[in-house]
Amino acid sequence: MHYDVIIIGAGHNGLTAAAYLARAQKKVLVLERRDVVGGCAVTEEVDSDLAPGCRVSTASYIASMLRPTIIRDLKLASYGLRMVACDPGVQAAFDDHDVVAWWSDQGKMRAELERIAPNDVRRFFETEEELKRLAAYLQPFFLESPPDIHATGLSRLAELWRNYRRFRGITGDDVSGLIRFLTGSLGEFLDRRFESDKLKRLILSNSLYGKHGGPYQPGTAMGLLFHLLSGGDAEQQAWQGHVIGGMGAITAAMRGACEDLGIEIRTSSRVAGINVANGKASGVTLESGDSIDADIVVSNADPKRTFLGLVESGELSDDFRRDVENIRMNGPAGKVNYVLSEEPRVNGMPAGRSQTERSLFTLIPTLQEAEANYNASQRGELPERLWVDCVLASNVDDTLAPEGRHMLTCFVQYLPYKPAGSDWNELREALGDRVTELIGRFAPNVPASVIARRVYTPLDLEQTFGITEGNIFHGDISLEQMFFMRPLPRWSHYETPVDNLYLCGAGTHPGGGVTGAPGYNAAHAILRSR
Repeated sequence: MHYDVIIIGAGHNGLTAAAYLARAQKKVLVLERRDVVGGCAVTEEVDSDLAPGCRVSTASYIASMLRPTIIRDLKLASYGLRMVACDPGVQAAFDDHDVVAWWSDQGKMRAELERIAPNDVRRFFETEEELKRLAAYLQPFFLESPPDIHATGLSRLAELWRNYRRFRGITGDDVSGLIRFLTGSLGEFLDRRFESDKLKRLILSNSLYGKHGGPYQPGTAMGLLFHLLSGGDAEQQAWQGHVIGGMGAITAAMRGACEDLGIEIRTSSRVAGINVANGKASGVTLESGDSIDADIVVSNADPKRTFLGLVESGELSDDFRRDVENIRMNGPAGKVNYVLSEEPRVNGMPAGRSQTERSLFTLIPTLQEAEANYNASQRGELPERLWVDCVLASNVDDTLAPEGRHMLTCFVQYLPYKPAGSDWNELREALGDRVTELIGRFAPNVPASVIARRVYTPLDLEQTFGITEGNIFHGDISLEQMFFMRPLPRWSHYETPVDNLYLCGAGTHPGGGVTGAPGYNAAHAILRSR
């Protein structure tokens, strides 16, 4: 059969792009290498033998910036998508048996600050207000192509007008503020603004997920802005939510929307190569040897996997391939998922916290320890003091496990992609042991309550989900790889040097996270060009 569009990869961006293209009457085929739809947004059993029926969000685990426009356009709620706001949105556990929460309610947040950072209360709320105001300038660019700095003629005038409208009324102070947050160091910013170590660590715990660089590296302050972009169906700034049914419920809803739009989705269909004839993409060849024709091919795979693995080298210039090779990947994170026999009892967790309010806690190092951890990971070493973000999803969602079982998913920051003098096949369970031991320092009942455990190192993320070097964002989130630089200068508008071949994954603007924005933007770029 011949298709208008073939999309490689049924992750959330691939499904989003497919849906918008199908809404424009395109005949679309989506091909997925795994036997399950969803990419990194999936809900799976941890261990079907030891803990049948116990499911968890395997890779991505909290919904934050999923675009409200996409939720509404695809009617995802009608396909079962339901999200519950995280409040507190962040909760840090400390060695002195104190637990500090970041509340959305200003009164509750003020009370928390007066307890742990009385000299920082005013500056905290002033900073939060400034950050929300600055983030609002970036918000519109999420569902738009990035500025086209190479446009000429009338197109250049249109680009100037588009960007003028976005920043009309911006003050000089806000311009300098944006530049400071996009280029500056998170650690230096926090040290200048606040006195309380606990407050600094609380803010750190929500600002550098999956990113290269310790908190004192230039460009790390941008995380403060990105986590204040809106999300959820209410379009609320800084919104984060638990997804009922796990993150796989997002992509399950998207799959339902796609199938009702007539989109064909094939799982266990690994693409071996993108077919190119006379400089134009003409379809794909599967590992089975089958060839499928299409007018347009859209890759939801990362740029390195797409251009260095799926496109024949002779179809791309040496300079372009060299630029792709130099995209910074080297994933710095992993996951450890647990089935527990009892809820973690975190030292110092206030007795009044509800079950939902006890659903997350972060074991956060100091800023100096985090910097040392990153430097250690770049030497190929496993850091001494791991940074572990814990979400007890079953406290919010009882569909994930039967009674008497508790689902804990842990994101581990600053891991080496290539361990020095060893490999992850040897160190995988050692990492799991280190994470378990660390959690046990803060919740002493956890180690003895582990029924099943599954460790995903950066290598496992690469091999399981097909993301090069295990980078969850398909390329580091840093200023030199953002906006009109993503994935490469001159190729930031979803098209590629191969005619009729487009990208729609997290390696394009605006980047990673379960937002759907790259897929939305890619689909609209394709439709504008046709």
